[in-house]
Amino acid sequence: MSRRLMKDGRPLSPFSIVVMAVLALLWSIPTIGLLVTSFRSRDEAASSGWWTALFNPFSSEWTTSNYRGVWEGNDFGAGFVNSIAVAVPATIIPIMFAAFAAYAFTFMKFRFKEFLFLLIIAVMVVPIHVAFQPMLNLLGPRGLGISGQYIAVWLLHTGFGMPLCIYVLRNYMTTLPASVVESAKIDGATHFQTFWRLVAPMSIPAIAAFATLQFLWVWNDLLVAKLFLNADNATVIVKLQQLLGTQGQGQELLTAGAFISIIIPMIVFVALQRYMVRGMTSGAVKG
Repeated sequence: MSRRLMKDGRPLSPFSIVVMAVLALLWSIPTIGLLVTSFRSRDEAASSGWWTALFNPFSSEWTTSNYRGVWEGNDFGAGFVNSIAVAVPATIIPIMFAAFAAYAFTFMKFRFKEFLFLLIIAVMVVPIHVAFQPMLNLLGPRGLGISGQYIAVWLLHTGFGMPLCIYVLRNYMTTLPASVVESAKIDGATHFQTFWRLVAPMSIPAIAAFATLQFLWVWNDLLVAKLFLNADNATVIVKLQQLLGTQGQGQELLTAGAFISIIIPMIVFVALQRYMVRGMTSGAVKG
């Protein structure tokens, strides 16, 4: 009987299947616990663990009141709209600029290219928290006066996300055949034409991989949205944090709200997951 093979021709190991299944189960346990707890009342969740309800479903009290409580009076739907209004531009803008920069660092020759690239990589080790006070001063009423608006959060996420995006796309572009770019140059194509017609389409896996990560980071961000947005355009994560009162009231709503808030990120991840490994690992060694 022939053994099953992976895509690269290597035999599929039963041990690796078992390990992956165990890791997938362990990784899914928090989500399973979140889902089970979201259908339990506050008293039930406080008196026993979620695993008790999972293994004894008929002896537990189940309710959907937590989900109703999230939507009633919390303006959670507006938080979804605000999160989309923040996450989509904050994903597209840094990729758009970083893709041009990655092309320049890969295929163009100019002075101090390597130094500038190392400088961009060095910025990645600086915690974003150290920039909050200067950004509050710059974007606040005494500065540009755009704090509390979407554009302020777009600019922040663009600045915080571009270094990693440039690094990922540049390393991916180094794996592309240089002969294609040289042929386009011989045919008289400009750098703009070469980028849009050749390099950008070939870099779709890396672009989609980083777009997935950037979207998840922006969607799940609390601190930037909390500091630089107002109450009327607060994101769903800020709305989720506001469900919990100072005395612990509303904690039964957190699990339901958290599970609702991950629906769109899960859809985005499932839709683009096939690009993740290919885009993030290509060029990881070379360049």
